[in-house]
Amino acid sequence: MDERPLLVVDLEATCWENRITPAGEGQNTDNMEIIEFGCALANRNGELLDSQSFLVQPAKNPQISEFCTSLTSIRQSMIEAAPLFPEVCRMIDAWLGQPHENFIWCSWGNYDRLHIQADGEKNGVLPVIMKYPHLNLKRIWRRTTGQKRKNGMIHALEYHGLTLEGHHHRGIDDARNMVRLLPFMDWSLEGELLTLPSAFSLRGSFASDRIVSGEDMDSASREKAGKCNLR
Repeated sequence: MDERPLLVVDLEATCWENRITPAGEGQNTDNMEIIEFGCALANRNGELLDSQSFLVQPAKNPQISEFCTSLTSIRQSMIEAAPLFPEVCRMIDAWLGQPHENFIWCSWGNYDRLHIQADGEKNGVLPVIMKYPHLNLKRIWRRTTGQKRKNGMIHALEYHGLTLEGHHHRGIDDARNMVRLLPFMDWSLEGELLTLPSAFSLRGSFASDRIVSGEDMDSASREKAGKCNLR
């Protein structure tokens, strides 16, 4: 059994009905802003070690739309109390601890990786996870199961006889649900499906600059598991 820790991330971002911004532009990662990092630390066996929601206050469009609230359950009062993107990057790094050189992080699709990159370029800072390889869980799940069309997270849960727990399109809930799918992945495919950090990520400004041994990371993961009262 593979006990190595990995991080599952699911983002939520500012969005509008009909995908049109208040300025009349089609929404994309250039004009959308991350409002939540849903983070779940787990191992490849699907054991949840720790999880945390990090809300982000958007700077360009600080008023989130009613559509966004109905989709994500994130209310205006919640993001008004949240820190800005650079501070959230520091908070994520502090929560995660010190990733070792074999660390990877994952999301369902490539959107999350690309949006973190875009917001990092706008803010001049990135969370330390962007120094490490990314695994597209949708891709490895498709390769594992042979499913080509219905490959969203909800369909993946249904495929394995699981029901959604929590609120779909809330980052922390979706990240935890992805952890439940990890035992069904063919992890022998991992190496060939990893996306290495981009050139910007490698030369960019990070909230922290720390790399420690795998032994230290495993120790930190056991400590997090203890805090969650996991067996």
